[in-house]
Amino acid sequence: MSNFPRYAIYYLPPPGSALDRFGAALLGYDAVSGEDVPFPPGMLDAVPDWADVTADPRKYGFHATLKAPTALAPGLTEADLLWACATFAETPRAMPVITPAVQAIGSFIALMPASASDDLAQLAADCVRSFDSFRAPLSAADRARRNPATLTPRQVQYLDQWGYPYVMEEFRFHMTLTGSLPPGRQDDLLGRLREQFAPLELDTLAIDRIAVCRQDGPGDRFRSIGQFQLRPML
Repeated sequence: MSNFPRYAIYYLPPPGSALDRFGAALLGYDAVSGEDVPFPPGMLDAVPDWADVTADPRKYGFHATLKAPTALAPGLTEADLLWACATFAETPRAMPVITPAVQAIGSFIALMPASASDDLAQLAADCVRSFDSFRAPLSAADRARRNPATLTPRQVQYLDQWGYPYVMEEFRFHMTLTGSLPPGRQDDLLGRLREQFAPLELDTLAIDRIAVCRQDGPGDRFRSIGQFQLRPML
């Protein structure tokens, strides 16, 4: 069984929106067009190694994970997954609305909700459950790469059940802006990235769409192959 292509269910900002342009510029990559994007003016002067700092998140584009990357289960196709996403999007739901904020999460920096959202947690859990039949079985090598010894018992349970440890109550919505950083470096870049984000004046953000993104091979970046507007509950 081939491990590629891999597919993920992400939240991507509306193409062409201020948030979309903000994230694409900072990472230097547009996951919709599949093209490189210039970094913001002056960024490389202020942070000469910014291309290295963003090397890891650039592989995925500016996104939030709702269903982690996986190869497709045997017998299922890309067309099947796209149809399932379209069907999922048509189910009326309470639309998550968050207040986005640039924050530290672990050793990296991301755009995250300023406070918890039950609607967002429900959307993420629904994605995990609804699309799990599309997930290829977790191989021993893939499981080992998650380093189960460093996970909590609950996270190991979720890894074995859902193929990914950070789901359900372990889920934290985040749109990654940097790779892993040492503590002192994190503090400096956190302030700079908050300055970059402030002009957007984005007080609220509706998580109103899902996207299917595909990675063709181990050295390739993820690219959007379909976006689906969620239907709000009336």
